[in-house]
Amino acid sequence: MVVQEAQPQLREALKRVATALKAGGLPFALAGSYALFARGGPESTHDVDFMIAESDAEKAASLLAEAGLAVRQPPEDWLFKIDTDGVVVDVLYRAAGAPMRPDLLEHSDVMEVLSVQMPVLWATDVVAGKLRAMTEHYCDFGPLLAGVRAVREQIDWERVRREVGEHDFGVAFLCLVDRLGITAT
Repeated sequence: MVVQEAQPQLREALKRVATALKAGGLPFALAGSYALFARGGPESTHDVDFMIAESDAEKAASLLAEAGLAVRQPPEDWLFKIDTDGVVVDVLYRAAGAPMRPDLLEHSDVMEVLSVQMPVLWATDVVAGKLRAMTEHYCDFGPLLAGVRAVREQIDWERVRREVGEHDFGVAFLCLVDRLGITAT
C-alpha cells in the first residue's frame, strides 16, 4: 500500500503519463480516485488510474514505452501498468468486465490537474464504475465514501442507480449513502 509520503511520486507519475498520452494524441481520461480528487475529493494514497479505449491499448502501451516509461503487462487482461517515479499507474481499457465505453472519454471534462490540462471522467462515471468493480474480494466502502461526500453535488445519483442495477455491493453502498443523507441534494 502506498502511504501519504508517496503522494509526491503519485502526482509526478500522474503528470508524466498524462503528458505522454496527450502528446500521443490518443483519447484518454483520468479515472478512479484521482478523478474524484480533480473534482474536489480527497487525494488518493494508493495509485493513479487512466482509462483508454480497448482498441487503443496496444498503441497506448507503445507510445508510453517510446516516451521512456516502463510498461508492464500483468496477468489481468483488462489493463497494463506503468512503473514510474516509484509508484504504479494503471491504464485500464476494460472495467468490471466491460470494454471502456468511448462516450465516457468523449464527455469527460478537460480540467487542470496538478498544473496539467487533461480529460477527467465525470464523478458519476467514476462512482458507478467503482461500485460495479466491487466484489467479495474487494469491498472497501471507506475511501469511496470519503470521495462521494466531497463531490456529491456532481453525481447524478439516479444514473448511478440505473448503471449499478442489481449489483449487490453497489446497492448496499447506495443504501448507505442514502441513509447518511449524502444523496439528498
